[in-house]
Amino acid sequence: MSSHRIFRLTLCALCALCASAAALLAGCGITGGSTPRKASVYQSERFQSDETFSRLFDGPVDEICEAARRTLLSQGYVITSAPGGSVTGRKRFQPDGEVHVEITFNVVCVPDGRSDQITTAYVSAQQDRYALKKNPNSASLGVSAVGSISVPLSSSDDSLVKVASETIPAGTFYDRFFTLMQKLAYERASDK
Repeated sequence: MSSHRIFRLTLCALCALCASAAALLAGCGITGGSTPRKASVYQSERFQSDETFSRLFDGPVDEICEAARRTLLSQGYVITSAPGGSVTGRKRFQPDGEVHVEITFNVVCVPDGRSDQITTAYVSAQQDRYALKKNPNSASLGVSAVGSISVPLSSSDDSLVKVASETIPAGTFYDRFFTLMQKLAYERASDK
């Protein structure tokens, strides 16, 4: 067999091997130049009854919302609004020098059951994360013989820029809130 013929057979075998590999990769969903698609955020929403942002309380709407307001106040939240049947509070944190975190709590109280003596409290908290952005300043000096000269100064305008925002998922965070809220609601009811 001539070396030319061996070369052609080897080249054909390599082409067949490459075609097989490409077909195998295409069957797996992997293609040469594309990136895998990420699932949309809403795909993780399960809407299951065991993961709710709500609890039932014994008492009318006004008393339960008052317990929610007192719960937030007792933990250092600033109440930003409290119209009938809802409460909104905000608290700020600074985990390190250039990171700022803010949690906004929203509570909505809705009457349930006969004679409105049972209330469902719906709670949702949002966490916003901010980072410090430094903007250095420069000043211009006017010198009559030379013109204007731009001179960097050591001062800077610092500003906070929002870098992330998310709703805190259902779980122990809300369980602790509801436990304290239940305690305060019970204490207020027993005082009457």
